[in-house]
This record gives sequence, C-alpha cells and structure tokens, in this order.
Amino acid sequence: MNAFEKIRNELSASYLERDEVVEGLLCALVAGQHVLLLGPPGTAKSELAHELCKRVDDARYFQWLLTRFTTPEELFGPISLKALEQDRYVRVTDGKLPRAHVAFLDEIFKASSSILNTLLAILNERRFDGGDGPAQVPLFSMVGAANELPEDEELHALYDRFLLRYQVGYLKEDFRFLQMLTASAAAERSSVGMADLSAMREKARQVEIPGEVLRDVAELRKRLEDKDVVVSDRRWRHSLDLLRARAALQGRGRVSGDDLGLYAHVLWSDPSERAVVEECLREVAHGHEDEAEKMLYQAREVAENARGPHEDEESADQAAVEALAKLHDLQRRLDTIVAEASARGRAVERVTAFRDEVRGMVRALLAAEQGESDSRH
Repeated sequence: MNAFEKIRNELSASYLERDEVVEGLLCALVAGQHVLLLGPPGTAKSELAHELCKRVDDARYFQWLLTRFTTPEELFGPISLKALEQDRYVRVTDGKLPRAHVAFLDEIFKASSSILNTLLAILNERRFDGGDGPAQVPLFSMVGAANELPEDEELHALYDRFLLRYQVGYLKEDFRFLQMLTASAAAERSSVGMADLSAMREKARQVEIPGEVLRDVAELRKRLEDKDVVVSDRRWRHSLDLLRARAALQGRGRVSGDDLGLYAHVLWSDPSERAVVEECLREVAHGHEDEAEKMLYQAREVAENARGPHEDEESADQAAVEALAKLHDLQRRLDTIVAEASARGRAVERVTAFRDEVRGMVRALLAAEQGESDSRH
C-alpha cells in the first residue's frame, strides 16, 4: 500500500460516508483539477480540504469565506504601499490565494464581478497578474463549497471550472452517526512530500487509456445525448486526466472501465441529471451483464424444452439435437461477452457464472443423451 492509499484510507475512516469525496479530492489533486462540494454547513467540507492539504508536506493552504462584500485584497493580497511610492500598482500576495497549493473557498458563488475574472484566470490558466505582469501560480487544486447552485449567469463560467461536483449531506446511517459521536483522533497520519506528489502527477500523465475504454466513453456520450444531457468537449477532454489519476493512485499503468465511475460526479450540471448519468453509466458498465442474463434465460428455456415431455423417442432425439445446437451457440456468444468485457476492464464474475451454467446444461444434456443411447443398446 503506497502513501496515497494510506491517506485515502485514513481520511475515509475519519470522514464517514465521504469515501467518494475523498477519492475525488485525491484524483483532482493529482490531475490538477478542481472540486465543488454542494451541501449545507456542518458537513466537513472545509475540514476535508484542509486535512488533504496538511497531508502534503510543505504545501501552502488558503481558505476563505466569500460574501457579497469580499474584496479582491482579501483573496489576492493588498496593494504594496512601497510600490505605490514608486508609482507601481503591485499586490503583496504572501499568505494569499496566488501563493497556495491547495485552496478552499466557501460560498464560492458569492464572488463579485471584481473578483470573478481574476479567479477564473487562476483556476483555468493558473496565472495571476499582481501588477508585475502575468505569472504562474502553484495551485494544484481548489475546493469550492456552496449551499446551492449559482443563478446568476455570469457565474456559470466559474461553475464550469469545477470538473468534479459532489452533493454532500449530513450522515444518513444511524450507526455512522453514533460512530462519529464516539470517534477519537486517528492514531496514524500519513503524508507525502511535494516531490512524491510531483512524481505521482508525472506517473498519471504516463497512464495509458486503451481504445476499449475510449469506446466506452464515446458510447456513454451518445447515451447521454439521447437523453438530452449534453456535456462540453472541454469537460470530456479534461475528464481523461481524472481517469489517469485514479489509475495511477491505484498503481495501474492503464485506465480500466472501473475508473469510469468517477463520471457520476463529472457529467451532470444540474443535480436532477445525476440519476440519468448514473443510469447511463450502469448501462455502459453493466450492459454486458444484462445481455448475458437474457441469454441465460434463453438457455434455461431451451434446456427445459429439451427435457420434454415428448411424443416419442424420435421427437426427443430431435429436440435434444436442436437444444444442443442452440446451447452451443449461446455458450460461444457468452464466451465472446466474457472476453470483450475482460478486455475493457469490466467486471466479469456474473457473466462468467452465467456462461458456466450454460456449459453445465450442455454437459447434462450430453450425459442424458449418452445414457439414452446406452439403454437402447
């Protein structure tokens, strides 16, 4: 287990019912993307972002609660008085957002117009002009939080900059709630260095996305469009970085179909679309299981018909021959589904069990035929 896996496990143990959020935060950190947490106050949104930053040694963290009255100076730094004496308009950014590696902005959609354009440049281009010209900022990932989606149209561009979006609520399970009430401080607190994070980011960039997975992505896009859920090309392109990051964090050099589960938090714009996204994901990820299950039902019906009753031995023999041909065909088709699903990194346990059941039917029918033949002689 590498250090990143330890961090994930420790955070998941401390922040109950937040496994998916923890995974998303780590993937975003490695992929250089941003995360939006939607939900009421008191759901550990800021704590998670702060704790994630503390797990990266020497990483700088910036946190701020935005209001309608938040000024650019609060986020980007005050104007240098010494520079003004020299007729230069320069911001002092020490301890402010332009110096942060990880940032958390609460009530992010209360950003004013005076803040918005600068914030967009930091999020999208990783650039900030503090008065001496545009310069690169070290930001790895920003976590934004809000109670509700933005209504103002000028904030839609800011909303779109958050590739991962999670709905975070209060604890649902009673036993988790009781566990939270009685929890003590974690005994272990793993961390990684900045060099480790840079190495993981480079490793993620080298992860291969096989053609089978890309075809799944294309199929998913088509299914979503058929249900009027349209996702921009930019989001699709950047989403591949998240898939690579997830694979790298799990020690894999190739993206698998299982990584597509992240799309449940990438492809919706309105929360009402999330159920549609999850349905399409299930169809793409488990459609092979549905197809295989239908074949299994067909095989059971064929085997049942072969067992009779029949008018005479000739009818029974004819039914057995036809049943064997159909069962062999279904078995070959199931073999193909297993092979293709395995190549795409999909779960094949259920399909393999279906295929093995059909094989058993073939063996049973052959054995019955052999028994009938022996009894006649």
